[in-house]
Amino acid sequence: MDRVQILETLKQIVREKLNYKGDLEEKTEFLKDLNADSLDLLSIVMAVEDTFGIKIPDEDLPQLRTVGDALEYVLKKKA
Repeated sequence: MDRVQILETLKQIVREKLNYKGDLEEKTEFLKDLNADSLDLLSIVMAVEDTFGIKIPDEDLPQLRTVGDALEYVLKKKA
């Protein structure tokens, strides 16, 4: 998977888990822009882990504030 495919997959996960119909950009913030709560974030993280075959430790969660943060995190883990 390349960067664009990973980004589109992440967007699809976020839309599905948050039942969000709007546009998502790399700068879209989960908490501020999408009004996600901690359970929503946990659901997104679990889906990302399953989809990309990675593990996201609890201590890394605070750095995943935007769709772009999640993208960079997945790219780094998959490298």
